[in-house]
Amino acid sequence: MEKIEALRALIEKEHNENLLKQYPYLKPESIIIKTGNKYTKIDIGHSGRYMIEVSTGNIYGIKAYGVIHRGYRFGNLDTINDWNWSGYRAFKKIA
Repeated sequence: MEKIEALRALIEKEHNENLLKQYPYLKPESIIIKTGNKYTKIDIGHSGRYMIEVSTGNIYGIKAYGVIHRGYRFGNLDTINDWNWSGYRAFKKIA
């Protein structure tokens, strides 16, 4: 659970910094974690954004709320610092 909390804090920091840089009149968005048996959902504001497969720790985008999109995989909980979480969808940092 501490790895998920580290991901939540990283997304919150990078996403809100980018949001407030582009739109200074908006309020920072909250990041909400909802745990389940198979997947942990990460919501930004009132929208679902990422899902974490509990058994593997792999991070995916979503097709619809509660449905993972296997075409959008964003590493796993051990590689969260290799990704930039500031945009609408995460992207791999260039080394």
